[in-house]
Amino acid sequence: MTQRPLDKGERGPQRRTFLQAGLYAAATSLAGRAVRAAEPPHDVTFVEDFDELWSTLAQRYCFFSDKQTDWNRVRALYRPMAVRAASTDDFADIVRRVLAELYDAHTHLSQPSDGMPRWPLYDLMASRQADRIRIEAVAEDSAASAAGLRAGDVIAAIDGRPAGQVMRDLMPRCLRGPDRNADTYVANVAVAGRVGLGRTLLLERQGEEPRPVSLPVRKTAARPDVEWRRLAGNIGYIAIRGFGDEKVVRDFDDALMALRDTGGLVIDVRYDGGGDTAIARPIMGRFIDTPKPYAMMRRRDGSHLGPSWTETVEPRGPFTYSRPIIVLTNHWSASMAEGFPMGMRDIGRAVVVGTPMMGLGAAVFPICLDRTGIQAQYSAEPVYDTTGRPRWKMQPDICVPEGGDILDAGLRALHASQGNVPSNPLNEKL
Repeated sequence: MTQRPLDKGERGPQRRTFLQAGLYAAATSLAGRAVRAAEPPHDVTFVEDFDELWSTLAQRYCFFSDKQTDWNRVRALYRPMAVRAASTDDFADIVRRVLAELYDAHTHLSQPSDGMPRWPLYDLMASRQADRIRIEAVAEDSAASAAGLRAGDVIAAIDGRPAGQVMRDLMPRCLRGPDRNADTYVANVAVAGRVGLGRTLLLERQGEEPRPVSLPVRKTAARPDVEWRRLAGNIGYIAIRGFGDEKVVRDFDDALMALRDTGGLVIDVRYDGGGDTAIARPIMGRFIDTPKPYAMMRRRDGSHLGPSWTETVEPRGPFTYSRPIIVLTNHWSASMAEGFPMGMRDIGRAVVVGTPMMGLGAAVFPICLDRTGIQAQYSAEPVYDTTGRPRWKMQPDICVPEGGDILDAGLRALHASQGNVPSNPLNEKL
């Protein structure tokens, strides 16, 4: 089975069928011959794509040893559903459910259709408490924050259905045993709601009567991937909201040039959904003058993970910024926005301040199913820091309590470090 990007010129899958042999019995009579109808044809497009998906992940998914998922049972349960799927939409939902059996927020359909469950975390971070869901954190500038939800609130129902029933419906069906990580995953999927749709949550708050809270789909104005400004005390501030475009590197270089004379720098990757190491690595290169390792990675080798290899950052000009740096994180710092703070810490150039991040612990591989063109991604290469600690367990150097002012904590940490820096903030390169 091979993986390939979807060719934009494709018009859709060629539908292939097979006929299960029918028994044709002829009975001769005065009225002529009577023939029994053959069994209708079955479309094998879906089952072949199912087999491609299942076998690819069986060979390449990297976290089976951390899961309670019985992958053979997944095949036994969902393959007959693929055989019976009546449409591509039906089959896409089966693919979604297969991927959800791994309860991995980094493993999912690339473009879920309206009405499908959203990826967690959306605007709430939650935990399961029996048949209730406890809110642990609320994203700023979201429908949930606008509605006044806060950490400690309890959700008893979602869109008129008991929260416990919603979670049971979302729970993976092919587990060998209980797993708290699966409980946390389904709680977060449940409160995220469905793509393209608003939500109504039944809120239970201590000292108040239960009440419904409506969370409409909230559209926010697009913001640049890189923004910068100069803060009081001659501190530079650069926000990065994505590592997915080469323009991010150019914009970051422009920002750093404008802030080259500052006495310290805050790099903010809160609410950064991640992206590509090819974008993050040259940004890290602006802060070192010799090559440095920043991460270790592994990949499946048969039934186990193979040996690790080291990823390195190369220095990059036109100058090296050598003053203190703080990187800000929160629960919505995802994927490469987790790898970047970890890498900046490992090359010895930043203190990480904020909350624990999303916990997406691996580089992902894409897969485009050959016949339907359905696209997905899956965790394939687990990432570790240079001492071998898993990225998904990374903690900030300075943890900020829930609801605390992360930027203020970062600035205080930066000011505390400014007495131990070189007098010249720049190491000019020819």
